[in-house]
Amino acid sequence: MTRALLVIPRVIVGVAVLQCAATTAARSQGATSQPRLSFEVASVKQNNSATQASRISGPTPGRFTVTNVPLRFILLHAYELLDHQLIGAPEWTFSTAFDIVATYPTDNAPTDRETRLMLQKLLADRFGFVGHRDTRELPMYALVMARRDRSLGLRLVRSDVDCEKWMADKRPRLGAGGPSPVAPGGARPACMMMTTRRFLTAGTQTMQNLSGSLQALVGRPVVDRTGLSGTFDMDLQWTSGVDPAPGGNAPSPDDGASIFTALQEQLGLKLEPTRGPFDVLVIDSVQRPTPD
Repeated sequence: MTRALLVIPRVIVGVAVLQCAATTAARSQGATSQPRLSFEVASVKQNNSATQASRISGPTPGRFTVTNVPLRFILLHAYELLDHQLIGAPEWTFSTAFDIVATYPTDNAPTDRETRLMLQKLLADRFGFVGHRDTRELPMYALVMARRDRSLGLRLVRSDVDCEKWMADKRPRLGAGGPSPVAPGGARPACMMMTTRRFLTAGTQTMQNLSGSLQALVGRPVVDRTGLSGTFDMDLQWTSGVDPAPGGNAPSPDDGASIFTALQEQLGLKLEPTRGPFDVLVIDSVQRPTPD
């Protein structure tokens, strides 16, 4: 599936904080319970197109749509989970994509939360999904200081920008956050974070925000243990893939710096492999949907 640039306003979306809050909200709804709300009519079909474009809509008037999305990601969306929190998903839930078109009355548009509850019921009805909550100890990374003197790297600089005021004035934009050696056009986004598979640039972001973005890049939970408070401007660039993780096979010399090396050299931070307890959703049963 394609990955577009991610632009994340700091004061609107604190990545790790928002995701943890979402998980707490999801926990209050039992994985096997049947939500009261349901779609009026729903069509579920396997998508066999060659395109990689995919989309899950928000609560639009009268209709909720999923286009070319593997079931694994539909489950993550429905239960507001991070990838590591879904346990026991069969391989086909990642490799087989589906289209869903579901309707509800236009005179009483559901909230985003209500739409997710209706999607949970659809998953139980059409995919036979049953799961349960559990706590598992999982591999993770701790984001820590890389240097004994706790000095910051040259591309990690403290910021004193008032993002609340910038947001109120509708000023944040790409190009307003000062010069950047990695951002498109050479200008850092103000009060936002832009992440791709080869660089990250951000203005006025916390270590929690950085941890959330790194989590998507390294494929494991990342917990901030730097002890750094406040906000920072940061620019990070790597040239090889995010793998291997520390302790794995080293990249070839031609690959350039991995994200792990870049973090140490450019930001003065590092990722230490460890383990920790996490709330998860364990799949008890799931099956391919019956044709419409």
